[in-house]
Amino acid sequence: MGEQSWELVYHENILMCLDGSSYSEAAFTQAVSLAKACGSKLFLITVVDIKQEYVAYVPQLEDELERSAAENLEKAKKRAAEQGIDATVILSKEQKPYKAIVDAAKKHDVSLIVMGTHGRTGLTRLVMGSVAQGVVARAPCAVLVVPA
Repeated sequence: MGEQSWELVYHENILMCLDGSSYSEAAFTQAVSLAKACGSKLFLITVVDIKQEYVAYVPQLEDELERSAAENLEKAKKRAAEQGIDATVILSKEQKPYKAIVDAAKKHDVSLIVMGTHGRTGLTRLVMGSVAQGVVARAPCAVLVVPA
């Protein structure tokens, strides 16, 4: 067999999936590290998946979940900036989170998606095993799945 060369692949645009779980925190650390090493533009995405049956009982729930997600994205953007990384935040509402992630990767010409293996469950969720699997199966680019 021939000799293999192991080189860092340059990623101009990296998409990081964020939901506040320990899994997404580990993925955030990896994404920032890679963005620093590659000089990449970093996109931070949170997908708010709100079940309409919950909104019917608690109408203000949707606004509160969106506000909380936006605050978390801004905090992550600030943390990335402290590391010298310029990040763009994306807040998406989608009942199929993997679809929002794949669509954002296509829209922003992303060459790497970084996400946790699992995520938060309950009324809002982003990166669950099934979501990670959906992204890996449909992504237009490489996907780095990070355990906690």
